[in-house]
Amino acid sequence: MNEKYGHFIVETVGAPENLRWIESAKPILHEADVRIRNEAIGVDFIDTLIRSGKLPTELPTGVGFAGIGIVEQVGGGVKDITKGQRVAYMYFSPGSYGDERVVPASRVVVLPDQGIDPVEAAGALFRGLTAWYLATRLWDIKRGDVVLVHAAAGGVGLLLTQWLVHIGAIVVGTTTTKKKADVLKEYGCQYPVIIPQESFVEKVKEVSDGQGAAVVFESVGKKTFEESLDCVRRFGLLVSFGWSSGDPSPISLMDLRAKGSLFITRPTVTQYTADSDDLKKGVYALFSMIKNGDIKVKVGNSYRLRDAPIAHADLEAGRTIGSVVLVP
Repeated sequence: MNEKYGHFIVETVGAPENLRWIESAKPILHEADVRIRNEAIGVDFIDTLIRSGKLPTELPTGVGFAGIGIVEQVGGGVKDITKGQRVAYMYFSPGSYGDERVVPASRVVVLPDQGIDPVEAAGALFRGLTAWYLATRLWDIKRGDVVLVHAAAGGVGLLLTQWLVHIGAIVVGTTTTKKKADVLKEYGCQYPVIIPQESFVEKVKEVSDGQGAAVVFESVGKKTFEESLDCVRRFGLLVSFGWSSGDPSPISLMDLRAKGSLFITRPTVTQYTADSDDLKKGVYALFSMIKNGDIKVKVGNSYRLRDAPIAHADLEAGRTIGSVVLVP
């Protein structure tokens, strides 16, 4: 067995070129661990935040949290995972941008469909689990509820939009180009809005007969946050789960009172999949939706693993649609 493996690290935060490829000794496999040969690795916006320094972390650091691969070795204490199985993993110690990954068995789920395309699976995993908890764990979204999804043509947004449409929600989805708006229509979004040419506030009011959205899924942050608050109906929820344009300014509790006794949450997928049982529940729900055709996974951009810096640059520049995947 080769005693080294290749992987990316960040030693100094900054531009995509700060991703550095190195070879290191293979990690030690402990009793409760699984060694996985990566087949496909999802690239998520949080990866760019870590690399750029916008999300502070201890350096040097690996990059990436989730992937799809084949089990190569299991520790002596692992019972339900065997060599040769195709698995999904999500482990919140960054380091998936590499040839292989060693993770605790509690963060590994055997894929129910062993024949699934690993690129499709990787494109769905991190972002799909985010869509799962956003759509099902935060609010009892009912058929006919109007919801607003920002960055709806992105990796999370496209999966979330489809999940909400499956539930029966009426989705207003923001995007930035006609091409992306056309993709949104293709994937079920009833009301795409191209900003800044169109007002998403006006569209939400129009679609909801002036009532507002039951839930606003806010992933842009500073540029849209105040207007997003104006979209929420009385007793509704604003979900702040991303900040691609920067962290929103502080909000007064009196403003929430005045705008309709609103609720705000700032959730993370790390919390909603922290328990192994929740991780498995989310993975099974996600891949069941995919198998049944309720969700289509659009991997708009696939890159060779060594081209991760290019993937980061394209993602940050808004040149990607759907999920972004690295293939070793």
